[in-house]
This record gives sequence, structure tokens and C-alpha cells, in this order.
Amino acid sequence: MLATLSAIILPILIVCALGFAWGRMGHSLEPRLVTALVTTIGTPSLVADTLTSLTVDSSVLGRTLLVAVAVFAGFALLGLIVCKTMKLPLHSYLPSLIFPNTGNMGLPLVLFAFGNSGLALGIVFFVVSITLQFTVGIGIASGSADPRRLLKMPLIYAVVLSLLFVATGWPVPRWLSNTLHLLGGLTIPLMLIALGVSLSQLRVRSLGRATILSVVRLAGGFLVSYAVARAFDLEGAALGVVVLQSTMPVAVFNYLFAELYRREPEEVAGLVVVSTVLSFATLPLLILFVL
Repeated sequence: MLATLSAIILPILIVCALGFAWGRMGHSLEPRLVTALVTTIGTPSLVADTLTSLTVDSSVLGRTLLVAVAVFAGFALLGLIVCKTMKLPLHSYLPSLIFPNTGNMGLPLVLFAFGNSGLALGIVFFVVSITLQFTVGIGIASGSADPRRLLKMPLIYAVVLSLLFVATGWPVPRWLSNTLHLLGGLTIPLMLIALGVSLSQLRVRSLGRATILSVVRLAGGFLVSYAVARAFDLEGAALGVVVLQSTMPVAVFNYLFAELYRREPEEVAGLVVVSTVLSFATLPLLILFVL
């Protein structure tokens, strides 16, 4: 079991640590540039490559999609209760309690824990997460929601076109599948390196509050996701993927949006750092639970 845990967790820690060391040594890696590359090129390619080579039952994919939507509704309710109880402004803190790091950390974890079939399910969860974050999440942070933002997301077009190929049974041209595989391959390592660099640059403010909210993010994510997944009769890899993705730390995107809209970015940065450190500490137990 120790070898299994090491094979899942250590690659993530090592690559993230390389990014952290890179940032600490003063080398440049512009977070917004990396985010743009991952969002517009890497992730759509990874999604298309994975979805067009699916080996997962479509009914399981469909249930995972429904569970993901229900889970995020649960996160929103929990976040509202916590923010109201602690008298925290919603525009600054609520997105961090709703949106976990399903990309930088979640996708590598489900890949190493459950293989390509787990990655496919993890991508379904990630697509729901990132779609909601770029609409509802930005709406909360900015104070105005605009569904038209979806039209500017290459990820949405990648999903639609991929599902078209899957539904019709059309073969993906070899040159296209090779290109998608090549571009998609850069996504997960780049996500982890960018996460490490971001952690090296962020500073913790209000440690006590950051710790409390980080525990809410991780423990709440676990409890809500497990309850919802069991209610939908998910089991095996599908259950494990939903729980893993839901129990991730605060997504770095929350900090980027807080910085963009001046919503107490220092506080959100503290949540990202503390929740990520706590997540690394609890990962062995979480992996043992889902395997």
C-alpha cells in the first residue's frame, strides 16, 4: 500500500516542489501567461484527447455530471452558511469555499489513482467546475454575472466537438488525435509547476481565519461529495473521483479573480496556501479512503 500511495502522491509533490523551488530562486514564470496557455490550449486539448478515446460507460459519465452539479450546489449552500455565520463578505470568500482545485491537483490525482478511465471522469467534474467558476465564480467576485463568457471559453467548444465525435462514431483523424495528445500532454505538468510557483509567491494573512476556512473547504468538500455521490449510487472509481476532486484545496483561479476585482486578494492568497498545505498533509488518508 505504501508503494501505491507513493506512486500517486510523490509525482505530484515532486513536480509541484520543482515549481516552488523555481519561484523561490527568482526565476520568472508569469502566472497569467501560464493560465492563458493552460486555459486556451492545454486543457481543451487534454479534454478533447480524453473524451474522444473514452473507455468509460456513458451512463457513468452522465451520473458523474449530475453528481458534480449537485455537489457544487451543496458547496454553495455550505459556503453561504459559513460566510453568513462568520460575517464575511461573499464576493471575497464564497468562491474559495465553492471552487476546489480540480485542475492543477485534481486531474493528476485521479489519473494516477484510477488511470485513464478515472481521468475521463475527473475531466467531467473539472469541466463542470471550470464552467461554473468562469460564470458564477466571476459573477460573485465581480458583482455581475454574464453567461456570454462561456462563448469565450475554448474548453466549451472542445467538449461539444468531442461529444459530437463520440455520439456519431466518427473516427478522429490520426493527425488530429496525435496533435491533441501532444498538446494535452503539457497540461498536467504545467498545471503543477504553475501551482508550485504560485505557492512560492503567495503570502498568508490572517492565519487563524485561513485555517478555519481551509478546514471547511477540505472537510466540507469531503462530506458533501460523499453524501451526494452515495445518494446517486456512485461506487468504485466514479465515487473515488468525485470525492477526490471535491476534497481539493482552494483553486488558484479564486486568487486571480480576487486580484482582478480587488476582492481582498491577500486573504484569498492565504486560503490557497493554507488549504494546499493541509491538503498535502491529508492526501494519504484521502487516497486510502477512495482506493
